[in-house]
Amino acid sequence: MAAAAKLLGGVARGPPALALAAVAGRRALGSVPPGVAPFREGRRAALAAAAGALGGLGLGLWRWQQAEMAASKEDEEEKEEEELRKRFMAPPVSGLRELRRRRRELRSRMELLIMETQAEVCRALAALDPGAAFSVDTWERKEGGGGISCVLQDGEVFEKAGVNVSVVFGLLSEEAARQMRSRGKSLKAKDGKLPFCAMGVSSVIHPKNPHVPTMHFNYRYFEIEEADGNKQWWFGGGTDLTPTYLNEEDAVHFHKTLKEACDKHDLKLYPKYKKWCDDYFYIKHRGERRGIGGIFFDDVDSPSKEEVFQFVKSCAKAVVPCYIPIVKRHCHDSFTPEEKLWQQIRRGRYVEFNLVYDRGTKFGLLTPGSRIESILMSLPLTARWEYMHTPPESSKEAEILEVLRNPKDWVH
Repeated sequence: MAAAAKLLGGVARGPPALALAAVAGRRALGSVPPGVAPFREGRRAALAAAAGALGGLGLGLWRWQQAEMAASKEDEEEKEEEELRKRFMAPPVSGLRELRRRRRELRSRMELLIMETQAEVCRALAALDPGAAFSVDTWERKEGGGGISCVLQDGEVFEKAGVNVSVVFGLLSEEAARQMRSRGKSLKAKDGKLPFCAMGVSSVIHPKNPHVPTMHFNYRYFEIEEADGNKQWWFGGGTDLTPTYLNEEDAVHFHKTLKEACDKHDLKLYPKYKKWCDDYFYIKHRGERRGIGGIFFDDVDSPSKEEVFQFVKSCAKAVVPCYIPIVKRHCHDSFTPEEKLWQQIRRGRYVEFNLVYDRGTKFGLLTPGSRIESILMSLPLTARWEYMHTPPESSKEAEILEVLRNPKDWVH
């Protein structure tokens, strides 16, 4: 009888009529020698006995079993969601269940990628600066969407490190649409309205030690629905390094890691996006680059959505290996007050670029409902502007300026 009850899979816990079916099943099996029928006839015999005992209740039993199976599947999904939740710094903006529901759509896969990238980078940085911790701040945008800002401040290794995720949607502002059209985008609005969805992960890391470079990365996806229902989409992003002092070994490692990520997809991508990076991060009024570059691309919508997504994924996965080894190598280097002063001056140039030229900063400031604290997370805690500061010739400070004015090919 116990075996028969086990075969019925706990059906007796169901509605009263189904509990009677379970009892009938037990009785039907009661005359069979112990240890034979349950294993020879299996679950099928028990269910047949229950159905025979109460006729039409066989259908009810089947339905109950289906409900049990559905509940079991839901339990498995909840466990999987809990595992995913542990991998992230906070629950995704769109919600895990919504992402699961449309998991085959690229928008969902991209959101999972930026969430995973945020967590990977935050954990790698926190491991190097155990005395500090990331504050995790979730926010909502009343116009649609929201984000997760993770910021570490005043650590022993990092003065300020921020890794942000945003997933926003709504109607594109006229200013933002004008900026896109200036880049050659043909956008057909309906009654002046352009529904959009934008998501990405963005980070800027400012170390305390002047021998550890600042690093920035950003990977994003943009989608716009035009008046005729047609959807335009594109990806953008990149990773770049801004050292205070030049270390050629670091520069080669950084560029080589990014080149390997690009080469998995097309050997033409690294040289193309390396030049794009040198041209983009250019402080025109200073006549110098913000740093020693890396890769940068925008408005990429070919050869296909899937192929571009896989390329972006490779680039995002290269962030930790291209940067963390450099931090480990130099975070305990000694430095002088003069070297710290030079770091502060170079940070001033970093701020100038971000506020005057950076397209992402400008787009954020032009988008209604944007979270200003998250947009300006890229700025360092401290910086300095000295009037007419010029480093001595043949100094280490002059060495980095030469590279910023005349970009080098670091990987041949």
